[in-house]
Amino acid sequence: MRWFWALLMGCLMMVAIAQQRVLYVAPNGDDRWSGALPRPNRARSDGPLRTLQTALQRVLEGEPMPTEIRMRGGVYWLQEPVVVTPAHALHAQRQLRIVAVPGERPILSGGRRLTGWRVERWRERTVWIVELPEVREGGWYFRQLFVNGVRARRARLPNRGYFQVEALLDQTPDWFTGHRRFRYRTDDLPDLSTPADGEAIVFNRWVETRLPIQSQNRADRVLEFARRSTFALDPGDLYYLENLPEALDEPGEWYLSRAEGKLYYLPRPEERLEQSEVIAPVLSQLVRVVGAPEKGQFVEGVHWEGITFRHTEWSLPETLETGGFVQAAYGVPGALFLEGARRCTFKKCLVEQVGTYAIELGRGCAYNRIEACELRDLGAGGIKIGEPIIRPHNTEQTFGNCVQDCILHDGGKLFASAVGIWIGQSYSNRLLHNTIYDFYYTGISVGWTWGYGESLAGGNRVEFNHVHHIGVRLDGEGPVLSDMGGIYTLGIQHGTVIRNNRWHDIAGYRYGGWGIYLDEGSSGILVENNWVYRTTHGGFHLHYGRENTVRNNVFAYGRDYQLQASRPEPHRRLLFERNIVLGQGAQWLAGGIDENLRFDYNLYWREDGSEIRFGNDDFAAWQARGQDTHSRIADPRFENPTLGDFRLRPDSPARALGFQPFDLSTAGARNQPSKTL
Repeated sequence: MRWFWALLMGCLMMVAIAQQRVLYVAPNGDDRWSGALPRPNRARSDGPLRTLQTALQRVLEGEPMPTEIRMRGGVYWLQEPVVVTPAHALHAQRQLRIVAVPGERPILSGGRRLTGWRVERWRERTVWIVELPEVREGGWYFRQLFVNGVRARRARLPNRGYFQVEALLDQTPDWFTGHRRFRYRTDDLPDLSTPADGEAIVFNRWVETRLPIQSQNRADRVLEFARRSTFALDPGDLYYLENLPEALDEPGEWYLSRAEGKLYYLPRPEERLEQSEVIAPVLSQLVRVVGAPEKGQFVEGVHWEGITFRHTEWSLPETLETGGFVQAAYGVPGALFLEGARRCTFKKCLVEQVGTYAIELGRGCAYNRIEACELRDLGAGGIKIGEPIIRPHNTEQTFGNCVQDCILHDGGKLFASAVGIWIGQSYSNRLLHNTIYDFYYTGISVGWTWGYGESLAGGNRVEFNHVHHIGVRLDGEGPVLSDMGGIYTLGIQHGTVIRNNRWHDIAGYRYGGWGIYLDEGSSGILVENNWVYRTTHGGFHLHYGRENTVRNNVFAYGRDYQLQASRPEPHRRLLFERNIVLGQGAQWLAGGIDENLRFDYNLYWREDGSEIRFGNDDFAAWQARGQDTHSRIADPRFENPTLGDFRLRPDSPARALGFQPFDLSTAGARNQPSKTL
């Protein structure tokens, strides 16, 4: 009878295979073909389809059944975003897979290859020039260029470092109102021949502001702009200028003339015109997975795997009066945009060389997964989850999503205030085992309610992540912005947990480079089992909030101080217990200190053995106020703290205070080699 059961199982497997539709897509395909073959037949009468959108159309035209679209390697030049709707998901019986053929690398590009170059002498330099009539006619504009797979630099003054605003000529009613002009320092800028082509990118407080130049008054050293800055500027704010012919002076730079409709590129020594590929982005988004959550219509069960996404361009809307957004570049969209999507997955995908956020889970997205993806070379941030507004109905709320084992790095290329992972008004999401680095602002941001008003950002779990070089990059660039954190929170968030993470090398410009930063109204948050080290302004900061618990963490090597609590309030603000705080300066706790902070069972150690202070108190006076009654000052006996190894030796006095050792060897993405930083 064994043969019977084997035959039966074989038949069942064949039936199962027969009930799955398989379509192939390839750059050398043809949308008139069936898509049933992985490569063209000899007669070239049938073979793979040419575009992904046509394959999705075939799903709608066929019988409802699970479908796998297999994409061959190569570049797919998109003329418009790929759109996936609830109808596609339903026709695939909520089992639609869009995957790379094993061993191959399909690339969806929103860019355009530029051809027709010529070599000329221009301003005493040998440059490549291409005519772009669409630019001259106002139909196309871009701020990014990619030459031979590398992001080229938009011509910049200065080439390295930053200028500083010398003075403001106008008063504003408050710091929420920006400026339209400022005075620059003597000898910073040359005479600008076409100032209206240029932009000033100014870094102020915690945002960048992109200001189109309107005019230059050389005699008074004044730049005037077509927009006002997001907030009031301050003397000393950093800035640079882009896209001016006077700035095109280093190999690898480019300048785009609107009036002429010409692109000028100064090649690198090794580049040859006939061997080079130059790409400028056209589309603002590459993929739109869009349902109608207000009607209960969702895109469900769509799985993307092994796909590379490249080249998007996005500009601030003309209706926006200012040169940017008030925080986190939240208004910049995702290259991959989902709305009303449920149980969809991106796995082992790569998003790179985009001018936007990489992925956005917008209105009504629930139970989606982003897993083992790499997001890099980003104009803005990595992932946006949720919205800045509170949706009253559950079907339109965003919740229950998971980002796991992803690597997000090298962001903020156009919008420096963008965040590695941003969670707005969204709850019960999980950020697990991700590696995030090289962003100018914040690594992870959770919440979007300033103060104690209504908030949806509760129950979020942030665990086993490795977030480092935020504000300051691995190459030493930065800081340029202030008021940031490895993780930043806002509003009431009962059930949100920040646990078992490594946060380090966080730097602010004027102020505010904190490791863990609970900002306005942050409440009900548990912070435990984290290593936080090498920060400019402290490992932990509570601006104001209530009922937060910080326990069993290591805070080490804050430059200015170790801890901060700013605004006193008439309720329990913070319980701080069983933590280890290690540093070299005298100031341990700064800010607004009152009896509504409760500290106990902590271990403190200043490496040279000198005095430590809590506000104006030394340790004895601090204890006399009823704080840290059972705490101690003693060497915690770490394995190698200067190298970021905060494992406790067996003889550590922290153990006697109830500190529980924890293992962070798996913090960060588990698909990359682990290393200590």
